[in-house]
Amino acid sequence: MEAKIDQVTVSTDVIIVGAGPAGLALGIVLGRAGVPFVLLDKLEQGHNTSRAAVIHAHTLDVLEELGVNERLHALGRKLGHFCIRDRDRPLLNLQFQALPSRHPYLLMLPQNQTEEVLNARLREVGGSVHRGWTVDALTDLGDGVQVSATSVRGEHRTFKARYVVGADGMHSMVRKTAGIGFTGHTYEESFLLADVAMDWTHGNDEVKLFFSPAGMMVVAPLPDGTFRIVSTVDNAPERPSVADVQALLDARGPRTGTTTVTKVVWGSRFRLHDRVADTYRRGRFLLVGDAAHVHSPAGGQGMNTGLVDAKVLGEMLAAVISGRQNDAYLDGYAKVRRPAAMQVVGFAGRLTWLATMRNPVQRFVRNMVLSLVNQVPVAKRKLEMALSGLSRSAASKTPGAESRNPGGPLAALRHTTA
Repeated sequence: MEAKIDQVTVSTDVIIVGAGPAGLALGIVLGRAGVPFVLLDKLEQGHNTSRAAVIHAHTLDVLEELGVNERLHALGRKLGHFCIRDRDRPLLNLQFQALPSRHPYLLMLPQNQTEEVLNARLREVGGSVHRGWTVDALTDLGDGVQVSATSVRGEHRTFKARYVVGADGMHSMVRKTAGIGFTGHTYEESFLLADVAMDWTHGNDEVKLFFSPAGMMVVAPLPDGTFRIVSTVDNAPERPSVADVQALLDARGPRTGTTTVTKVVWGSRFRLHDRVADTYRRGRFLLVGDAAHVHSPAGGQGMNTGLVDAKVLGEMLAAVISGRQNDAYLDGYAKVRRPAAMQVVGFAGRLTWLATMRNPVQRFVRNMVLSLVNQVPVAKRKLEMALSGLSRSAASKTPGAESRNPGGPLAALRHTTA
């Protein structure tokens, strides 16, 4: 249920700041529950670039109730394998077909298409994104929050709501206004991301993570026949060219076969951070998605974690606003989701650390241990469960749930090679 904003002062129950995947998913959950909300985004139109490109098994399980999976599957590409290689040499092959999930695979789908599906579903449940609205100030009123915003047309509105949710990214104004710390660090390397067309004779049925002395590189097939390339680079170009991506493939990819880039469809660079908000709630202010946690893209966990945040928080807000629970019930949101984010940050960080090793002795030990892990079904299953998100499934349902083994084989490997 969407509140109208054609008046100077608008009253509603929830204001969502930011219309990325997490903000859209939260709007869908609230709309299905009949909770009045306003969803504001400063962009006049959604992102038209692919950015996040994988949806994991657990996320698809969680999204089933939102009514979007059929459309996501129609657009996406299902992959059953994730392979870690040292250039031509396979080290670890993870398989998802036997996962305890209704969706035992990776679904490759560019983020802009995921957002289109979420947008369409949001409209079906009676909501919409109010685009071109920049939040100027947020004020804690004690029993609610006042939000001042200005549109690109120069209109000014004051919104009053019981709760405001920051889905406004790493530089979240909601988080900063609430005085919530964002603890962590920044990686020294920059990352290059590009979607490319190329002649590639190494198959299109799995995601490949390549290790090499020059650095790491991910190659993942997309639904339209192009490939997603992600790579660490000391100083990544702002707009990578065909030559830039080809040089990475030549230095880090397979030595055999054909790996010829013919076109860069889209490319960018970014700095990486490992950061988690000190709390996900302070009074009437709550956080989801990148406003609450950011980390390495290794393993493709970022958008997935934010979508699960949105589902959990939406259901908890609906319970409080409907009167089925009191306000204190929302304290359980941070208790559920923050430990899950800490596990994701640790998992993605360990993958990045393994992939960016420069010391030859460490690389030798890493490769040997991963090859041994590949021969141990129990260890492989733990990694498959972590990558798919299923090891954190309790944190999408039960407040206080935590994994009993957040480190798993990768933590052991880090200890071995430290």
